[in-house]
Amino acid sequence: MVEKEILFAKTLESVRQLARKQGNCISTEQVEEAFAPLGFTEEQLKMVYDYLEKNHIGIGEPLEAEEYLTREEKDYLDIYLEQLRDLEQVSEGEKEAITLSAMAGDPAAQSRLIELYLPDVVEVAKLYAGQGVFLEDLIGEGNVALALGVTMLGCLEHAAEAQGMLGKMMMDAMEEHIAETVSNSKIGQRAVNKVNKVMEKAKELSEEMRRKVTPQELAEESGLSVSEIMDAVRISGYHIEYIEVARDV
Repeated sequence: MVEKEILFAKTLESVRQLARKQGNCISTEQVEEAFAPLGFTEEQLKMVYDYLEKNHIGIGEPLEAEEYLTREEKDYLDIYLEQLRDLEQVSEGEKEAITLSAMAGDPAAQSRLIELYLPDVVEVAKLYAGQGVFLEDLIGEGNVALALGVTMLGCLEHAAEAQGMLGKMMMDAMEEHIAETVSNSKIGQRAVNKVNKVMEKAKELSEEMRRKVTPQELAEESGLSVSEIMDAVRISGYHIEYIEVARDV
């Protein structure tokens, strides 16, 4: 059972990654083929499709950004894209020549290549929008990855490989930022839950004793450890009014 759950998680992640590479879109045939080894029923596949749609992945065709961007993100995107339109465009031949110079370590060519790939950062960021991270932050992370990436092109043999390498670096940076944001959010929620739990216990005991209680008294009556209680007190900024404690504890 555990092995099947692990295989399901890995398959779901591989499907999600494939969809990202395809512009946030995946076909029903690709999903069915991926989950065939698990013998999923139509009902189980429907749950997979629901998950993909909630992650703004289109089934059969990509979703329009307008379907999942907030009003603030749309306004920001309009202004940002308007600024990018002022950048001078080049032909494919000129872009290849600039890429080759960047690969050779020419700082001016690397700077110019960053400008040429800025619109690509926007398109990649749109793939990851709507996952609890601001579009502006995603673009910022992508731009940083792009600036780093153009200095690393010397490892490539052909200019045609640059777009793939830079695109992957943008995607990796955005995914890492999303994962870190989600992780911090969970940590923050756990901290809030800890404070609320201690506060409720402290309030109950304080009302019984008709006075503030000490951490030791609360620990004896609630089953919580003194360490847990003090962690919650510190996290709250010493604002749990039902507990009597010195700031230097």
